[in-house]
Amino acid sequence: MTNPLLSEWNTPFEIAPFDLISDQDFEPAFEAALSAARADIQAIADDPADPTFANTIEALEVAGKSLDNVLSVFFSVAGADSNEKRQELQRVFSPKLAAYSSEIYGNKALFARIEKLWDARESLGLDDEQARVLMLTHRGFRRAGAALEGAADRRMREIRTRLAELGTAFTQNLLADEAGWHMPLSDDDIEGLPEFVVAAAHAAGKEKVADGPVITLSRSLIVPFLQFSPRRDLREKAFAAWVARGANGGETDNRKIATEILALREERAKLLGYQSFADFKLETEMAKTPAAVRKLLMDVWDPAKAKAEADADVLTKMMQQDGINGPLEPWDWRYYAEKRRKAEHDLDEAELKPYLQLERMIEASFACANRLFGLEFKPIEVPLYHPDCRAWEVTREGAHVAVFIGDYFARASKRSGAWCSAMRGQAKFPKVQGPVVINVCNFAKGEPALLSYDDARTLFHEFGHALHQMLSDVTYESISGTSVARDFVELPSQLYEHWLEVPEVLAEFATHAETGEPMPNAMLDKVLGAATFDMGFQTVEYVASALVDLAFHEGVAPEDPMAGQADVLREIGMPHAITMRHATPHFAHVFSGDGYSSGYYSYMWSEVMDADAFAAFEEAGGPFDPEKAKALEENILSTGGSREAEELYLAFRGRMPGIEALLRGRGLAA
Repeated sequence: MTNPLLSEWNTPFEIAPFDLISDQDFEPAFEAALSAARADIQAIADDPADPTFANTIEALEVAGKSLDNVLSVFFSVAGADSNEKRQELQRVFSPKLAAYSSEIYGNKALFARIEKLWDARESLGLDDEQARVLMLTHRGFRRAGAALEGAADRRMREIRTRLAELGTAFTQNLLADEAGWHMPLSDDDIEGLPEFVVAAAHAAGKEKVADGPVITLSRSLIVPFLQFSPRRDLREKAFAAWVARGANGGETDNRKIATEILALREERAKLLGYQSFADFKLETEMAKTPAAVRKLLMDVWDPAKAKAEADADVLTKMMQQDGINGPLEPWDWRYYAEKRRKAEHDLDEAELKPYLQLERMIEASFACANRLFGLEFKPIEVPLYHPDCRAWEVTREGAHVAVFIGDYFARASKRSGAWCSAMRGQAKFPKVQGPVVINVCNFAKGEPALLSYDDARTLFHEFGHALHQMLSDVTYESISGTSVARDFVELPSQLYEHWLEVPEVLAEFATHAETGEPMPNAMLDKVLGAATFDMGFQTVEYVASALVDLAFHEGVAPEDPMAGQADVLREIGMPHAITMRHATPHFAHVFSGDGYSSGYYSYMWSEVMDADAFAAFEEAGGPFDPEKAKALEENILSTGGSREAEELYLAFRGRMPGIEALLRGRGLAA
């Protein structure tokens, strides 16, 4: 029988035939596709003809396409619907893929062809996009160690393979800790919880095959529990489990893995001639240097810490009024902040949440994309990897643009967080049918599913990434969509969050789950008025994580990352009642792969731009100004990585922004 992963996908939009694929298909398809990809690479390296852009760079663009297909399917299901077999395959595939990558970058004949093209680049008659792809290819090979020889070359290959193994292990350990813990709740335990939390706890209990409601370590469930539960003892127990992920001892403990990853990254950077891994990593980003990152973070840290400490004093007094003496603890903050929000803004999330139905928020994200970019979304029936997934065809003026897949609900088989990925990227060479883009979230199930305001913002955020993928309009996939500098990639996603806060959007789509009535104007005013509420807390927990990430990679790798983390927090004066958003043992952004390593700051770097970019709309004709929307698409959303990020932003805005708009947007300006 033909392996469905390797056969031609005669499906609507050439989407993967998930209904025909079984876990048993992955390994043979992977091995066959990997072998074919190796042959593609060797054929380019061994080509007797002189190197040209077509026979070398363009040939690399299309090499290994069957492997790309297999991996796009496999990693989609491995992250969003894991099981023991898929985890086992990840452990098998990870070192083999690292070895394959090392073979490519270590292929001296191939690198010689690229080097020859690079040296002759002025005489090749390349257009701007081709010149960019050549530069990025040449730079990528050099940064991967292609110019290394002998022992250094061999060691670099070993490091890359080991880092791939460790990143996979880190991710799987975290998933095991998240899936392996839950806290049963009795009738007494759920007293005082709003109905939406109780319903979500019952749904989680069903999934865990428990006798009643449970609290799990899914952020969409544990955060509202910490906000609303009057039971301080249960809040402490749940919080302790949440922050202990990856640090529980035994087989799933991530602390030694983090130590080894940091040491290997430092060694890798030194082999390539850099002072530190941060110097290596930031060279290709907008920030360029660790010093620039540290300055941004510290410029935000001081006002954020001052705001958080002032808030902590208020919350401590509230706690004391409840007869609880002693310091405000991390498991108290969200509970008393929620009480304070209700008192000061007369805003109760339990009253707000029925107005934030998942279905209506999806409609809102689509409607904004329609008004801004003319996109239309039609539900389609195609085979997908899980019953929770849904798909839409995206069109513009009747022409196919993309397929968009949404996978919104939390489950034990899904890793935590939210993300966007392209199962097929946009490209004109070779011409493909159009991108297939997926948003994965972890919202609590319900009838209907209701979101917190933070959840709704997450939905808009990930859809901003999806638009960056879907509206891409470049020739080569290697620079399409989100293939941009890490500290630029969050600009489209964070910018799109602003449309959730447009009053007319909430007025139309924030309708009550039972009555269908729109959100009352008074509540709408409260929601927008409370937009910066508790922003000291949110900023401190984020910036602390970014500073620890930077410190880990800026100098000598710490022998004990937990001690290194403690040192950083002590130096910056971390408030007692706030913890890092992501502590080292569960800092998947940094340790599951190289993506955000030495780069967690990038959300804030992008936020400096997103605050300024939305201001451009407000200064023009308003949030749906057609000229600004056109400029945003032409200069940022459609261009991928075809030009330097700073050049793209300048083309859109005409200048680079300062930090003032960010501080104002977070309510931290003096």
